[in-house]
Amino acid sequence: MPHILIVEDDTDISSSTAQYLRRQGCACTQAFSGTEGRLLWKAGGFDLLLVDLMLPGLSGSELIAEIRTTSRTPIIVLSARAELTDKVELLGLGADDYLTKPYQLEELWARIQVQLRHASAAPAGERLRFRDWALDLDGMTLTAAGQPVNLTAHEFKIVELLVRQPKRVFTKQQIYETVWGERYAVEDKTITVHVSNIRAKLRPSGTDSYIQTVWGIGFKLAEAEARA
Repeated sequence: MPHILIVEDDTDISSSTAQYLRRQGCACTQAFSGTEGRLLWKAGGFDLLLVDLMLPGLSGSELIAEIRTTSRTPIIVLSARAELTDKVELLGLGADDYLTKPYQLEELWARIQVQLRHASAAPAGERLRFRDWALDLDGMTLTAAGQPVNLTAHEFKIVELLVRQPKRVFTKQQIYETVWGERYAVEDKTITVHVSNIRAKLRPSGTDSYIQTVWGIGFKLAEAEARA
């Protein structure tokens, strides 16, 4: 039974969401401020978080940023803010998905299921390597040139997809539909934003150039240059 932490200060939204998810077989814990959400999170035991942005006390953005310093547990943002810049900002902070209010509970449940599948899909103990990268699929961790890289669940899945087939060029549509498990939207900038975030996180290790842009197509990994 997945345990979901709902951090939402609107009692009606929080209660209706919790009631629906419990009918789907989930355990739900409700927090009505960012500060309360942080305290409950630190107590542990959650498989996924639903986080509003406009919260009393600690903001949703601050809560997500704090959680991402130690954990890759899936986070779905629920917010009335629908601007692309808001979504880009939250994805950059480490949110795994973003749903605009008012939302349909059925769509929320579908997105939760995708995130839970991604979080539990890696075979125990499986590891992958590419040049100076080492991926632990069990712990969903990436080490680049000996340095740990803090990736979100979606970012890690993108890297994993590329590493599994390092010579293949993946289109944005292929990446999106494989990682998110949904139909790709025309002119959707999600993949570009995620790849940009991954490169930024890899830059301190000097391995950000491993992900190449194939203009007009998508992305692939860069093979090591031959030494003279």
